[in-house]
Amino acid sequence: MTELSDSRRLSISGMSCAGCVATVENALTGVPGVEEASVNFAEHTATVRGAVATAALIAAVEQAGYGAAELRGAQDESAKEAGEFAHYRRLLRKFTVAALIGAPLMILEPFGLMPHLDAPGAFPFWLAVGAASLFVLIYAGGHFFSGAWKTFRGHNANMDTLIALGTGSAWMYSMLVVLFPALVPSDARHVYFEAAAIIIALINLGQALEMRARGKTSEAIKRLIGLQPKTARVVRDGREIDIPIAEVGLDDSVRVRPGEKIPVDGEIVDGHSTIDESMLTGEPMPVEKKVGDPVVGGTINKSGSFLFKATRIGADTALARIIELVRRAQNSKPAIGRLADRISAVFVPAVLIVAVLTFLAWFNLGPEPKPAYLLVTTMTVLIIACPCALGLATPISIMVGVGKAAEYGILIRNGEALQQAGKLTAVVLDKTGTVTAGHPTVTALVALPGFDEQSLLAIAASLEVGSEHPLALAILEAAKGKGVALLPVTGFEAIAGQGVRASVAPPPSPSPFEGEGRVGGSPYWVLLGNLALMRRENIDVAALEAKAKELAARAQTPMYLAVNGKAAGIVAVADPIKDDSQAAIARMHALGLKVILLTGDNRATATAVAGQVGIDEVLAEVLPEDKVRQIEALQARGEIVAMVGDGINDAPALAQADVGYAIGTGTDVAIEAGDVTLMRGSLHGVPDAIAISRATVRNIKQNLFGAFVYNIVGIPIAAGALWPFTGLLLNPMIAGAAMAMSSVTVVSNANRLRWFRSK
Repeated sequence: MTELSDSRRLSISGMSCAGCVATVENALTGVPGVEEASVNFAEHTATVRGAVATAALIAAVEQAGYGAAELRGAQDESAKEAGEFAHYRRLLRKFTVAALIGAPLMILEPFGLMPHLDAPGAFPFWLAVGAASLFVLIYAGGHFFSGAWKTFRGHNANMDTLIALGTGSAWMYSMLVVLFPALVPSDARHVYFEAAAIIIALINLGQALEMRARGKTSEAIKRLIGLQPKTARVVRDGREIDIPIAEVGLDDSVRVRPGEKIPVDGEIVDGHSTIDESMLTGEPMPVEKKVGDPVVGGTINKSGSFLFKATRIGADTALARIIELVRRAQNSKPAIGRLADRISAVFVPAVLIVAVLTFLAWFNLGPEPKPAYLLVTTMTVLIIACPCALGLATPISIMVGVGKAAEYGILIRNGEALQQAGKLTAVVLDKTGTVTAGHPTVTALVALPGFDEQSLLAIAASLEVGSEHPLALAILEAAKGKGVALLPVTGFEAIAGQGVRASVAPPPSPSPFEGEGRVGGSPYWVLLGNLALMRRENIDVAALEAKAKELAARAQTPMYLAVNGKAAGIVAVADPIKDDSQAAIARMHALGLKVILLTGDNRATATAVAGQVGIDEVLAEVLPEDKVRQIEALQARGEIVAMVGDGINDAPALAQADVGYAIGTGTDVAIEAGDVTLMRGSLHGVPDAIAISRATVRNIKQNLFGAFVYNIVGIPIAAGALWPFTGLLLNPMIAGAAMAMSSVTVVSNANRLRWFRSK
């Protein structure tokens, strides 16, 4: 039975220009069952999604005139890389052979050191030159002709078509002049053997240089793959043995010694250490780890030896997911890239039409010798017009930009997010865990007469048992630290966005509250929550409001406690602001962004936090389900909005925003929550991501501008637009060199992003 899968990557061979991208994508999307197909011209790969047999995909690509092979793992990637290096060496050999034959002809011809066609004994010489240049076309340029034939059979045209037509027509015309000179007017008896050879040489050199430069763009992926060790030391039957990492099973016990890389994800069961997680988070400082803490494959054990239980292996590890996310993003296309692909798809046919029109114009309007002029201009149009640079302009920058972001601990899910991030006008920040540390602590206990602080803490902690809310955890930690005994709770009810209500059994005598029940007395009905809850339940908190405002002004969250319908006091919790939040927000302002705080916390606390870090606008006391509406309202005002949150409870708002930034800490990192995942817990990741995005989009625009200008200016000059004014025509060899170097220029410009440094 044929194996089916939802998504797979193919290595595509034979692609020579951007026009090939549309041809291969159309071939793949035409296979029944394919939901989406994306071809990366820079990487020469295709990513296909859908329940379809791999064999059917490969057959479709081959029928379109190209080659394909599935990429399943690191071994296939290595084989692809080795194959590309071998192709690079072949291109250099072909360049050398073509240059050795073409260069002497090009050097000797201007000095009149080669015999005239009509000179005695010239025929054998030119016949030998024709044979040598034919050898160049076959050996050094054969892949252009075979590629042109394959695409022609598939009713397509690409760069190979242009090169084959240009150099082939030059050689055929030259041989016609040598063999049958009488058929050509005397003024047109020129040969272009050296032009055909040198054009082939220069294009091979350009492709070799382009391939070498392209290889550097995928270094981020290579580094990530290189982070994973090849073996793991597992404990089996009481013995420690080294096995290949692929053989590590779930729940295996794995030993890691100082200086070693952690092979897979897991949880420490024995020992403690400090671990360098910079590959995951970008943070240089090692992290303390003890029993029960998670560890991530690919990170480096710095000090102690420990034993951990494998909880994720193979493609499920955080590192494998990161590699897949980066690879998927590198293959994705923003709108600007899809536009370039659409243009490229019709570019080659358009060039062929321009070449025919050039031929006809010189045939009907050109001076004598018409055959020579129309051949030179038509050939030059075909050679210079190749859209390689246009096809490389977007994907090559995306690959480098996404890889650079990964080095900063920023995972960009798609090219669209990369493009949109450069246009942002506003950044909306969640408060807890984003601007603040997300680890609140109890900072104050305010008891009204008749109550005491210890009792407030006891009942508040009893209510919060089992809750995962950060404020609840802070209260429980405070109770634990003070040795407060918890009380039995029944009838627990959570009131969304306001607090909790429950019945608390009375403790042994004496009562925690003066004048309240004894052993065997009635339970206390207790409310713990914000001011809205107190008002809803008609609790008089006038005696506490001044203190609550004072606490809120200091960025502390006051939670009211009421017992049996009477206000009892306040439990105040503060979530400390992260050390670098203020600096990160200042960087956002420097990028011209409006910064908005969006929180469910009370307005006074939110305003206090905003004031400390320099936030422009506060949207407070917003229920979780209303956060989406707040994002929509900002978008309706014309803002292009980024939402920054923890990636789980903020998921709807992250999805609604133009770009969602999920702040992830730990191994799960909420990868699927936003368009961009910030592996560090720091807000600095946001301006870093925006700066990288803007630099990448700027680089794409530079590449597209260069590629478009090159073709828009080059084609008319090649067709002879300057001839009526200056009497100058573009030499086909110069056209070949310019075409080859345009792609190298685009790739080199994209690689400048590798030197990007965040300020």
